[in-house]
Amino acid sequence: MEELAIRVEHVSKEYRLGAIGGATLKGEIQSAIARLRHKEDPNLKIGEKAHGKNERFLALNDLSFDIKKGETVGIIGRNGAGKSTILKLICRVTAPSKGNIYLNGRITSMLEVGTGFHPELTGRENVYLNGAILGMTKAEIEKKFDEIVEFSEVGQFIDTPVKRYSSGMKVKLAFAVASHLESEIMIMDEVLAVGDVAFQNKCIERMKKVAEEEGRTILYVSHNMATVKSLCNRCVVLSHGQVAFEGETEEAIAVYMQDENLDNTTFFDVSGAKRHRKCNQRHLLQNLHMYKAENTILEYGDVFPFRIEWNSENADERLLMKMVINGIDATPVGVIFGGELKHNQGRNSAEFKFDTSYLVPGKYTVDIILYDEDESGNIMFYDRTTALRFTVEHGDKSLKLKHWFKDWGNAVLPCIEKINGDEKNV
Repeated sequence: MEELAIRVEHVSKEYRLGAIGGATLKGEIQSAIARLRHKEDPNLKIGEKAHGKNERFLALNDLSFDIKKGETVGIIGRNGAGKSTILKLICRVTAPSKGNIYLNGRITSMLEVGTGFHPELTGRENVYLNGAILGMTKAEIEKKFDEIVEFSEVGQFIDTPVKRYSSGMKVKLAFAVASHLESEIMIMDEVLAVGDVAFQNKCIERMKKVAEEEGRTILYVSHNMATVKSLCNRCVVLSHGQVAFEGETEEAIAVYMQDENLDNTTFFDVSGAKRHRKCNQRHLLQNLHMYKAENTILEYGDVFPFRIEWNSENADERLLMKMVINGIDATPVGVIFGGELKHNQGRNSAEFKFDTSYLVPGKYTVDIILYDEDESGNIMFYDRTTALRFTVEHGDKSLKLKHWFKDWGNAVLPCIEKINGDEKNV
């Protein structure tokens, strides 16, 4: 155990659905009486279903992995995969139903914005309170106090009650406390999603520093694959409460980004996909078909045709289309404009072709965006959804050279053209 910081050994966590759901003791008693009388639960929300007595949910199922001292490990997976549950077990917020978790060192955790902060206390008082909860002495906290306040960027408001802080201010102070107090293990759950971009970069650099120079262990959960890629040495991918993959970050992200339901099909039905709340859906994409491809694995330089189908409620509105090409870490690689789509009310279709010569070998996703833009540049979004996933492989047309995505990116740009044919000394 000397080299290990965390060991998760055959851990399972089971919940009884609806067993305890009231906000108060009075509510629980009312619900229990209603169940005994076979009447409707008065505390259920409209449309909410009453769970049976024996309904259970297995959030984690025989989970095992080890994390060594000084490692920065990402925990990634889709919503409901069990990421937050395992962090709560490691932090001892709750106990596992089966299995054991061994820890070697003190833990600092941020499971949500402002974890451990008392809203009525000032920022200064909460720094001391949070440090005491984490097992630090008053002398240890005082030694780090000025650094914490400076890093948090809320020094002007340090004596203001935390209840008056914005969510961004809370996460800044909470992260500053967590990263400066002398614990051996730091656990972060999607906390950087609230802060601004400059502070996010500052936090990432701080985490890299404490991992490399101070030898701390960091467990980081995020849906932002760019930050996971830049920060983590390796990743654990969770799926349905189990370990789907454990290893290098690049390969882990590739596993995470795969869609289990596609089965290498060339027909993508997106009619029932969840849409962004900013899309008004008056023009709604239905499907995308790569109609001359046998599968979604393409050779570098292939040009493949595809057809999109969509429904339009209004034939009088102008409709534009563009494609955003994303890398395996969900970072946009480039955008392709498809121009104006001619359409009628009801079902419509249009055909396009795509040249893979501008992409290096790798895995990609494509977002289709239906929109309109006025003369002032204001955009009306009708629809946006991930409509295509494909892989580009080395072929006869590629140079088959090793490509470092992190340093060089995903796009192959056109060669620089010489102004004249002769090189001249300047």
